[in-house]
Amino acid sequence: MKFVIVGKNIDVTPGLKSAVQEKIGKLEKYFTPDTEVHVTLSVEKDRQKIEVTIPVKGTIIRSENVSNDMYVSIDLVEEIIERQMKKYKNKIIERSQGGGDGGSLKTAFLEEEVDEEEEVNIVRTKSFGIKPMFPEDACVEMELLGHDFFVFRNAETDEVNVVYKRKGNTYGLIEPTF
Repeated sequence: MKFVIVGKNIDVTPGLKSAVQEKIGKLEKYFTPDTEVHVTLSVEKDRQKIEVTIPVKGTIIRSENVSNDMYVSIDLVEEIIERQMKKYKNKIIERSQGGGDGGSLKTAFLEEEVDEEEEVNIVRTKSFGIKPMFPEDACVEMELLGHDFFVFRNAETDEVNVVYKRKGNTYGLIEPTF
């Protein structure tokens, strides 16, 4: 695996670099040697954050972790990516079979037996009417319901949008692009 490690508000010391390569390097059992792993280490106040992005044919494997210790964040992000790889293995296999080879994934990983328990099971379906409203009204409605996101029809564009809560009492808006 080829590592691209950058730091924001932090110097990437040789110790940090080797910790990233050692921990994230454990994932090389899933990927081919020429797979690029993009790692961003950043510090904001007391928050030590690591973001890992691994482009794989047809998709991106991405994870981030925040803690008060960068080495703890590095340990945890590796575990998260490993769980993602196991969880989404069926989807990865379907994509790779539909498009030829598995891209950056090792053949041995793709050929391993899959536990059926790891499939996604939808246990609840909810239906509701979507009424036209402005994004600001949707945020108020979301707060009243106590949810972290809210789906609505944008009164300005007549498109289905989603507003969501972000860290620091801010909101985000997702607008479709076709």
